[in-house]
Amino acid sequence: MRIEPTHIEGLFTIRLDVHEDSRGLFLETFRVSELQKSLGSLQPFVQGCHSRSHQGVLRGLHAEPWDKLIYVVQGHVFSALADLRPTSPTFSQTFTLELGDRNRTAVYVPSGLAHGFCVLSATADYTYLFTEEYSGQSKRAVAWNDPDLQIPWPIREPILSEADRKNPTLRQLL
Repeated sequence: MRIEPTHIEGLFTIRLDVHEDSRGLFLETFRVSELQKSLGSLQPFVQGCHSRSHQGVLRGLHAEPWDKLIYVVQGHVFSALADLRPTSPTFSQTFTLELGDRNRTAVYVPSGLAHGFCVLSATADYTYLFTEEYSGQSKRAVAWNDPDLQIPWPIREPILSEADRKNPTLRQLL
């Protein structure tokens, strides 16, 4: 596993070592000691979630007040992250990458970054580990198509939840 910082402060990609043979594949999605070495400190993960979405679905951009580790178990997605931390030197900067079957990579997302993804394959299974339990009280989000963020989504008319259709722009949020 290779943990690499991105240009956004605190955001890391984790390139996973995949072992494949005639039986299938095996890989570690994370190792606490390796994350601690790269991050300096690490809050314990206290909740895990799994979502399945269909092609054309776009979820996000959501910015929860906790760190998370994301990984696509099956399928292929375009993932986007935006720094919503006003005091961060990388405020309003974005980072995108494809995750899934073609790119066995996990992403460590620090608190204050907005995250979203759209599904490129027929379906995709997306897993999340959180450093705080979800309570429904801390909903912070920004519009997926915010013109200031200029995220190069590979989809023009995504399938969105009602809540995501109403997300404010970054300027409206702040």
